[in-house]
Order: sequence, then structure tokens, then C-alpha cells
Amino acid sequence: MKRIIVILLLVVFFSSYGQRRYAADRYFEEYAYSKSAELYQGLYDKGDRSYEVISKLADSYYFISSYAQASNFYEVLMSDYQGVASPEHLFRYSQVLKSTGNTIDSDKWLLKLKNLKSDDSRVISLEGNTSYFSDYTNRPKTYIHIENIAVNTRYSDFGGFVHDGYLYFSSTQPDSDNKKLYKWNNQPYLNIYRSLEDPLKEGASLNVGSSEKLSSLSSSLHESNAIINKEGTIIYFTRDNTSGDKSKTAKLKIYRGYKQNDGSWGAIEELPFNDDDYSVGHPSLSFDESTLYFVSDMPGGFGETDLYKVSISSDGSYGVPENLGGIINTEGREMFPYIGSNSRLYFASDGHLGLGALDVFESSIEGSDYEKPMNLGSPINGPMDDFGFILDDVRKAGYFSSNRDGGKGDDDIYSFRIYQCKESISGIISDSVTGSAISGASVRLINNKGEPLSEQLTDSNGSYNFTELDCDQDFTVVASQSDYKQGQLEQSTLDEDKKSLEVNISLRSLIVDDQIVINPIYFDYGSAAIRADAEYELEHIVSVMNSHPTMVICIESHTDNRSSVLFNQRLSQQRANATRSYLLSRGITPDRIESAIGYGESQPQNDCGSNCSEEEHEQNRRSYFFITKGYKGI
Repeated sequence: MKRIIVILLLVVFFSSYGQRRYAADRYFEEYAYSKSAELYQGLYDKGDRSYEVISKLADSYYFISSYAQASNFYEVLMSDYQGVASPEHLFRYSQVLKSTGNTIDSDKWLLKLKNLKSDDSRVISLEGNTSYFSDYTNRPKTYIHIENIAVNTRYSDFGGFVHDGYLYFSSTQPDSDNKKLYKWNNQPYLNIYRSLEDPLKEGASLNVGSSEKLSSLSSSLHESNAIINKEGTIIYFTRDNTSGDKSKTAKLKIYRGYKQNDGSWGAIEELPFNDDDYSVGHPSLSFDESTLYFVSDMPGGFGETDLYKVSISSDGSYGVPENLGGIINTEGREMFPYIGSNSRLYFASDGHLGLGALDVFESSIEGSDYEKPMNLGSPINGPMDDFGFILDDVRKAGYFSSNRDGGKGDDDIYSFRIYQCKESISGIISDSVTGSAISGASVRLINNKGEPLSEQLTDSNGSYNFTELDCDQDFTVVASQSDYKQGQLEQSTLDEDKKSLEVNISLRSLIVDDQIVINPIYFDYGSAAIRADAEYELEHIVSVMNSHPTMVICIESHTDNRSSVLFNQRLSQQRANATRSYLLSRGITPDRIESAIGYGESQPQNDCGSNCSEEEHEQNRRSYFFITKGYKGI
């Protein structure tokens, strides 16, 4: 009897297990990932370590953005089934590792994709830019006043489009007409809302007031991603496809509606390039409204979802959809296109190198060509999903969406302002002795990388002025004039718009009376070789003589009093000759050096006799440069 009971219990267990597995698979196939995650988790906890259960459990968590849980099960999958794991599972594991803060291991796993798919653009991008993470997290300050806006709820609120002072967005927040739960994430169905923007004040965050649902667009399905033409007469939006395979979640389609006399939207129709077999959604108009951009997983694309465009004729008809190509699209997901008035395409992608899951990218549009996308970097992008970026280039403000930590709900909408801060650096270049202004002096502005940014010549008052400089940056101002020793000062701009900073530089004249005065040309003990520091000083002589082509000089060299008088006399002459030879090697012609005379120890700078210190001895080993003719009456 006990044996029969045990057999009956096993039959019940395996029957129940098989039903649970079937249910999990059905929910997964229907994209009901919250439910499939729950059921696969139960199967895993009961000991099912099959590839199908672990991979689908990890994928279920991935698709509902539960990246920590997804990471745990992708790790198990790679440990137990790395040899049979698909390229997309390697990629998703890489993504969730980055989203949970493990960037180093994320990159290692992404590079392993090369063993399965050598031409994968995501691997090629990483190999070509291994420092991307540091670059993207240390971008110059651009986006500021990032705030979680007032309309966000504990549900999913995302996307955005601004028209006539209203922010249009999508939300799963429930109301009396919206209580049915969507199986993907166990939230109510999406509807389109709008909210009046608050007046934008200087130095303040962009925000909005209370929201209202666009009931005339609502149905029992999802509606999202609304955009409106400039005249306010036509609206485009995304809605579930009610046709196609009824056993799965319906695909997406783009619909068009028209403004009615009562202000509602009506005469709603789907666009002709929709299809029951694939999704078309996330519409966005070009600035001139002649092109509609959208997202689709139609056959023939580069990845999971690609960006497309289609022309709009003056009669409202549409051309043939065109894929934006491999510069924009990758093997991953490209979504949420937005065309700014600055002729730039903004979109979200997890296929280009990023900081986490979906990141926002920018690409300049030149005719039908697109520049290589640039990651907007932190703080717009981070470890989680960042998408739905829109920018008002006139107000220098906009919105984006994110499921980052610290939000009110699932996805939240954030506002931002563009950092606008420009300062100036100006000053006067003058003579350090007389204080008189130096006109015609070259003033160069150098950034903190040593790169010249701008150059000016001082006016008759010795003035210069560099304007429109980025705030909170380090600069060096370098002033030079042929008859003066170069001078420079470092200056950092502040974080205060329109601030003017003063940098005055005094230059020491290289010509005093009948001498070219430079720092002493020192020689090592017993040597006539021109030292490196001497070469630097001799270049001042070259500059002065080049700026005065008729100038003639004579050279005097001296030694200290160590060694014999005869030895020092010979040594000083050797040093005078070496100095003359250096100037000749730099293009000064022989006729411009009247003489090069060594005086030995006969004319010491420091007459300290046998009690000279090493420093005093060095000062006595020197050279002088006298102007004999060709300069201001000499």
C-alpha cells in the first residue's frame, strides 16, 4: 500500500510539475515576463536546473529590468551552459553586469562574444574604445538641474513630447477606466496624458503641473509615444495591434488622429506601412515634418529593433520605409527616436557602448547621412535604462525617462537644463620695469591639455580679451613679444555666467641699454659644452636678433678662479667660441657676431677670491651679449 501511495504521489508531482512548466512557457511566449519569472523561479527552487528554465528565468528578469536577479541567473547559465549559451545571452549577461556596477567583468563577457560572432559590432566598438566608461562618466558639465518631475507615480511614466506648453507622456497609472493589468509587468495598460508646463525660471528646474488623460485616444489596449505636428492638427501615437497571432501579445502599430472641433482627437487611422507580423512604433517627426522616424523589428534589420524613416508627401501619403543603416542600428535595440531642431537625432540603444542598459545617444544628420552616435554620458545615462530624450534647443531644456534608483516608481520622467555658462579673460600686457603697455604682443590661451585655443595681438593699450570661455575650466595665458622674455599665468574660470576675469602679465625686456639681458649662460666646471639650460636662454638671443635683422653683437665669456690663469683664459675662449657656434647653428650669420672674446677669470662677477662658494663660482662662469650696432641708434 505504501508503495502505491508513493507512486501516486510521484505521478501527481510530475503532473503538477509538467503543468507548471507548461504555464511558465506559455506566459514567456506571451511576453508576460513578470508571471513567467515567478513560475520559472518556482521551478528553479524545486531543483530544475535545465538550460530552458535557467535561460528563460534570466531573460524574464532581464525584460522586466530586474537586473540584479537577471545577473544571478545569467551567471548560473554561464557557469553550467556557457558552451551552448546563445550570443544574446552573453550580451545580456554583459549588460546586467554593467547595470549592477561590475563594468570590468561586463567588458570581459562582451569580448567573449567574438568567439561566437567575430563581426559583432558591439565587440568591435569595445575593442576600439576600451576607455569608454571613464570617458562617458567624465564628460564636461552639460546637463544640470535634473529633477524627477511632479507627474510621476509609483507606476510607469515615461516618454515625452512638448507642444503648445504641454508635456505629453505615457503612463500606466490606474484610474476608473484603466484597471486591467498587463501581463508583461503586472501594471495597468498605458495611456497618453498631458500636463501644462510651469513657467521656466532662470536657474530653476523644469517642471509641470497636474496631468489629464487624453480620453479620446484611450482604448482597452496600450497607447503611448504621442507626437503632434506644429499646427496642432495631427497626432501620431503607438497602439497595440488587435490583429495577428491571438496567442501572443499583439504587435505595435502607429496611428494618426486629427483634432476635432471640440478639441478632442478623432478620425483615428493606422498608417499604411504597419504590418500584423511585426511591430512599428515610437513615432517622431523631423523638424520640417517631411519625414516620420519610427522603431520596428521588421525583417531585414540589423538587430532586435531598428530605427527607420519614411517620407511624408504634401498630400499626407507615405513613401517606402528606409532603415537608418549600420551607423545607427546595431545587433541590439535602438528605440525612442527624437529629432531636435538642431538637426540631431537622439535615440536610446543598448547596442552601442554605454554605461548600463539603454543609453541615450546623439547623431548629427547631414542630408541622408548620420554621424557616428555619441553617448551623452553621465548624468543623463547611468547603470539602468535611460531613454525618451527630448530637447528644446531654444529654451535649452528638456526631458528624458529612466528607471534609475531613487525614482518614484518603475520608469520616471526627469527634466533637465542645458548648462549655459560663459566667461571672459582679459588683461593688459606691460613692461615689468617701466609699466608701459606693450602693443603688438602675442597673447595665447592654452587649455589644460596644452592645446592652443586662441591667439590675439594686444592693441595700442596693451589690452587683450578672450570671450565665450567655458566655465569651471583651467587655462594658461601666455604672452610674448620678440624683445621680451615670455610670461605666463594660470587662470581658472569659475561657475558664474558672464563673469569677467582679469589676468595682467608683466614682461621683462630682453634689451637693457646696450645688452641683450638673459639669465646667465652657465657652464659646468672645466667644460665649454653648451648645457641644456644654456640652450634655452640662447634661444632668446636668437629671437631678438631675428626680430632685428641688422643687429650686430659681441660675446664675452668668463670663468671662475679655479685652475690656472692660462687654463681659464683658454677655457673662456672655448666657451665664447661654443656660444658663437650655437648662434651660427641657429641661422645667425657670421657677420652679425662682431667678436667672441674670452676673459678668463680676470673679470669675476663675485670677487670672492679663494673663499668662493660653489654657487659664486658658477655665477662667475658666465657670458654676456653686447649690442654693437643695428638697434635704435647704437
